[in-house]
Amino acid sequence: MPLYDYECLGCGHMFELRQGFDSDPEGICPRCAGVSRRKFHAVPIIYKGSGFYTTDYKGTGYSPATKEDKESTDSKEKTESTAEKKTSEDKASAEKLVDKADAAKKAGAL
Repeated sequence: MPLYDYECLGCGHMFELRQGFDSDPEGICPRCAGVSRRKFHAVPIIYKGSGFYTTDYKGTGYSPATKEDKESTDSKEKTESTAEKKTSEDKASAEKLVDKADAAKKAGAL
């Protein structure tokens, strides 16, 4: 049977009673024979096993990328690849213009 803490409503005396789970949450104060109420306390919880935040990741240096981080990385890569494509297209069109200019010079010189 569990041990419960009680506090007297009349004199404020705190005491313990051993009672069953289905017992009434009111007791009788041993000092003044007044009505007492059961006290509730926070219960410590320890999470063990897989599936909890502290055990999900190995080591202290590891931090998983968030969705926003992944999206910003993806958008940077897309921007870089787009910029590379434009640069290569610009170089190709510049080479074509140089070739046309050289051809025009040769045609005019002949």
